[in-house]
Amino acid sequence: MPHAQAPASGAPAPAVHAEGIVKRFGPTVALDGVRLTVAPGESHALVGRNGAGKSTLVSVLTGLHEADAGEVRFGGEPAPAFGDISAWQSKVACVYQKSMVVPDLTVAENLFLNNYGLDRNRSGAGGRFISWRRLRARAEELLAEYGVSVDPDTRAKDLAVEQRQFVEIARALSFGARLIILDEPTAQLDARGIDSLFDKLRDLQSQGVAFLFISHHLQEVYELCTAVTVYRDARHVLTAPVADLAKADLVTAMTGDAASSTAAWHAAHAVAPDRTVEPVLTTEGLSLDGEFEPLDLEVRPGEVLGLAGAAASGNTALGETLVGMRKATAGRIAVRDVTVRPGSVPHSLDAGIGYIPEDRHLQGLVLNRSVAENATLTVADQLGPWGTVLPSRTREFARSMIDSLDIKTTGPEQPVSGLSGGNQQKVVVARALARAPSVLVALRPTAGVDVKSKDSLLGVVRRVADEGDAAVIISDELDDLRVCDRVLALFHGRVVATFGSGWTDRELVAAMEGVGESR
Repeated sequence: MPHAQAPASGAPAPAVHAEGIVKRFGPTVALDGVRLTVAPGESHALVGRNGAGKSTLVSVLTGLHEADAGEVRFGGEPAPAFGDISAWQSKVACVYQKSMVVPDLTVAENLFLNNYGLDRNRSGAGGRFISWRRLRARAEELLAEYGVSVDPDTRAKDLAVEQRQFVEIARALSFGARLIILDEPTAQLDARGIDSLFDKLRDLQSQGVAFLFISHHLQEVYELCTAVTVYRDARHVLTAPVADLAKADLVTAMTGDAASSTAAWHAAHAVAPDRTVEPVLTTEGLSLDGEFEPLDLEVRPGEVLGLAGAAASGNTALGETLVGMRKATAGRIAVRDVTVRPGSVPHSLDAGIGYIPEDRHLQGLVLNRSVAENATLTVADQLGPWGTVLPSRTREFARSMIDSLDIKTTGPEQPVSGLSGGNQQKVVVARALARAPSVLVALRPTAGVDVKSKDSLLGVVRRVADEGDAAVIISDELDDLRVCDRVLALFHGRVVATFGSGWTDRELVAAMEGVGESR
C-alpha cells in the first residue's frame, strides 16, 4: 500500500498520523514500521489478531511508550515530548475496556480529578478550599456541551457502563483532546448500551471528534466505522474504506488465510472419540447471567474440546465456572456422573477437574517459593502422615514431574521465579496434573511462552486425552486450538459455530468475530 498522502491544500490535518513506527521490547519486535492515519470526525477501526501490535500502538499514541523509530503527529503538529503528560492529555485519550473512573467519587469529582480549582479561604488566612458549587456547575456545563445526560452528583459506581464511558470521554475532551481511542468499548455492554454508545459517538463525530475503534467484533466495525486498518504480526497489512471491504476479505487480511487455503496442522492424528462411551465431563443448562447462555456440553474420553472466543465471548467465564472459580446461575456440571458442587474449587479438584489458569503469575504460581512447593500445592495432603508435609516426599514428587514434563531447572529447590516463562508454565501444568485429573481445563495455556515450550505444553494436554481422560482448552489463540478434536466458537455468550479438526484460520476467526456462519 502507498504511504498516506498529505492532506490537500485547505483540508484539515489528520487528527493523528503515525508513520514508520517501530517498537522493540528486547528481541521482540512489537511494531515493525507500521502506519495509521485518522481524519477529524472519523471513526477508524484498528483490527488484528492477538500479537498484531494494536495495544503497543495505543501505548505509543498515548505517550506511555516511546517509539524506537517513526513519527507521530496530531493535527499536523509533532507529538509532545515523551513524559509530558499534560501535553499528551491535550491531544489524545484512551477509554479502556475496564473503566478508569473512581467508583466512589461523583461524576463531577471524576471529571475534574486533580483539577478541582482551589479558591482562597474567605477568612483571608491564606488557606485553600474546593468550591463544590462551582465544581458542580462546571461539570453541568461540560456534560451539556457534549450532550451527556448524567447527574454530576451521582457516584460513578451507580452509573451504567456506557454512562461511565461517556464521563471518561467528556473528561478527555475537557483537556482539549480531539482523538479518543476506544479499546474494546462494547465488551461489557448489552445491545441497548451499545446502541447508546454508538449514538453518542456519532454525535461527537459531527463535532469533529475522531475515534480510533479497537474491537474483536467485526460486525461493529461495519456499523460504526468508515475506515479500517489491519495489522498482522506487528506489520501494517491494509487500510481501506469499510464500505469497499467485504467481511471475508477483512478476515483474510487479519489471518493471512485465504478462503481457498488448506488447513494447517490440526489434531488429525487423534482417534475420534467414541460417542457410545459415557462422557467424562458433562454440563446441562449451565449458565452465568451476563456471561454465557445455557450450555449443554459432553466431552468424552480421548477428546480435547476447544472453546474459542474473543473478548467478552463468555469462554473465559465458562472455563472459570467449570473449575469452580465462579458459581453458575443455573445448570449442572458432572464428572463421570458425579455432580460438582457449584462455585467450589476444592470440590472441583476432588471431582477430578484439573486447572491451568490464564495468568500464571497472578493465579498459578507463588514466585518466591520453590519448584517443588509450587508443583505440589494441590497434593499437600498426600505428602506426609496426619496432615504433615515431608520435604523428602515433596522433592521426590517434584522430581517425577520435572522429568515427565522436561522442566528445565537446577532442581526441585530452585525458586520458580528463576525459570523461563515456558518452564514456569510447565510448573503450573505439573500442579494441575498432580492429582491425576479426569478432565484438564486449560485457559490460554501457551500465553507468553516460546514456540518450543508451546509445542511441549500442547503435547501434554493432548497426552491427557490420549491416555483416556479428557481436556478442554479455552483460548482465542489459533495454535492452542489446533490440538483440539472439536472446537465450539462463542460470541456474546452463545455458541455460534461448531468445527471438527479441519477448520481453517479464516473460518474460525470469522466465527469468533461474529461474522461467520454455523456449520
